Amino acid sequence: MPIVLPHWNPSAPLQPLRLDWLARAAVEVAVLRLDLLDPLISGNKWFKLKPHVEAAAAAGGDGLISLGGAHSNHLHALAAAGRRFGFATVGLLRGEPQDTPTTRDLQEFGMRLHWLGYAGYRERHRADFWQPWCARYPRLLPVHEGGGGLLAARACAAIVELARSQLLDLGWSGYHGWWLAAGTGTTAAGLVLAEGGERQVHVAMAVPPGHGVEGQLRAILHEAGRIDTGYRLLDASRGGFGRIDAPLAQCIDDCERASGLPLEPLYTGKAMLALRGEVEAGYFAAGTRLLLLHTGGLQGRRAMAQRLEELAAVRQE
Repeated sequence: MPIVLPHWNPSAPLQPLRLDWLARAAVEVAVLRLDLLDPLISGNKWFKLKPHVEAAAAAGGDGLISLGGAHSNHLHALAAAGRRFGFATVGLLRGEPQDTPTTRDLQEFGMRLHWLGYAGYRERHRADFWQPWCARYPRLLPVHEGGGGLLAARACAAIVELARSQLLDLGWSGYHGWWLAAGTGTTAAGLVLAEGGERQVHVAMAVPPGHGVEGQLRAILHEAGRIDTGYRLLDASRGGFGRIDAPLAQCIDDCERASGLPLEPLYTGKAMLALRGEVEAGYFAAGTRLLLLHTGGLQGRRAMAQRLEELAAVRQE
């Protein structure tokens, strides 16, 4: 059945973040809580998925097919959107079959799963990768891993407008920049495009340097006809994507206890730890106002909750 384009424009609150290390530096931070966008289709993922859903609907397609891992926020949002709005979804997953909270959700939401193995998943960058899948699912639109690309980046401009519309509620007349985590760089590119060089976008990379964020950002800006500027990259990966350690777990625990802000350790948790490091090092002048983007992904935390608790307790031993 062809997709019926959903008329859905969710919102998320902009909230002040009050932490001791911010107060000591006289730096103000407000968090755009995309984790509260929707109980299931949360975070930045909907903004990146929306243009693909629109493209599939325009083409008379029945749904979308995409890629991800066993804890993928992207696939989780896609499957939830398919369930919510009644379109078909197929997921091509990295590795061998795994039973995780995420994969159980994917199946409950009606997504059909295909496990590609690790070697098979590495083939996703080949020019002919999608050919057999498009032949098998001719009425599904293929979407690259993470929902990247210029269309998705431009859709993320709505994130900037969502934040700006709430500044006066905080008593802010403006702000000096953005701070966010990045796995592919698509959302970051969208913020850079929307800001047009007026404000710096600080990008805390959740993957090590050389693993795609830099290239994706440059490629999207080039395709958009924009100069490769307006952003700053920082390595927040802690040595690898998905790698967590005691300082990270303790930062997440401290933040949640002090402010009530829930964080996950792959993206926004790492961004928070990197922000604290920069603030405490004096990078930002007193009076700086930053918008921190909470990109959601809390569903992925379920599989590592116990490990986080153990690591956070290390300092108490």
